[in-house]
Amino acid sequence: MGRLDVNRSGEMEVFVRVVELGGFSAAARAYRMTPSAVSKLVARLERRLGTRLVNRSTRQIQLTPEGTAFYERSVRLLADLDEAERGAAHSGTPHGRLRVNTNVAIGQIYLLPIVPAFLAQHPAVTLDIVITDAVIDLLEERTDIAIRSGPLKSSRLVARKLGETRMVIVGAPAYFRRRGAPSTPADLEQHNRLGFGYARAVEGWPLLEHGAQIMVPPSGNAQASDGETLRRLALAGLGLARLAMFHVRADIAAGRLMPVLEDCNPGDTEAVHAVFLGQGGHLPARVRAFLDFLVAKIRVR
Repeated sequence: MGRLDVNRSGEMEVFVRVVELGGFSAAARAYRMTPSAVSKLVARLERRLGTRLVNRSTRQIQLTPEGTAFYERSVRLLADLDEAERGAAHSGTPHGRLRVNTNVAIGQIYLLPIVPAFLAQHPAVTLDIVITDAVIDLLEERTDIAIRSGPLKSSRLVARKLGETRMVIVGAPAYFRRRGAPSTPADLEQHNRLGFGYARAVEGWPLLEHGAQIMVPPSGNAQASDGETLRRLALAGLGLARLAMFHVRADIAAGRLMPVLEDCNPGDTEAVHAVFLGQGGHLPARVRAFLDFLVAKIRVR
């Protein structure tokens, strides 16, 4: 039995936050403590355990093998503790605030239409939906689930796939009446190519030319922070945009947008995932319920 004056779960929680935020200063801001206080807490934990958990430098911390093992076990234990408290209070019924982050297109086309059904099924849950194309840090933004398009980079995240969609270059009939439609990748040099105002995994428009893949950079008189804005600019006849097929499928079917250079389209796809911070396989009931609901109701194509 541990000493009653040692808050072991509190020490674990601070240590886990130090690791996941990458340093004492970031963890101190999260807990409204001073960096020296967080450093002393970790040092006290190391003394009590009789081993070094982190190697410190002026810029970063690096886990020792013992620190890595202690971190992974701490994450599981804290998740178990959280689940035990929730189960005792609510018998595992999904409840409480659930913060969800998604990009604009996914939010408008897929997420928002299914929200009423989820809340009707789980009336004790309160959804906090943030719609933005900016990629956030789930831990820093206290977000439970994010829906993301494209390749996954963070090894801390666990993902459940919601589908994948191919990309397509589109323009409005009014634009083509003024500028003509490109028939080869080289023709794009004469066109207004609308792009995103932030770095993306694929910087440019991949196309096939004489059997080889080339990359054509967007180069136009406007750029945007999200795909929905680019879609609206294309609908207004401003220029061409390369967007996910699910985003413009209805516009193409209605004749509001027309795909071009499909013979040169390499057929690359962009996967869509619901991502969350892994906690040793344990998730709050509200998070698990929403993930299952997303997988059941959303199929991006």
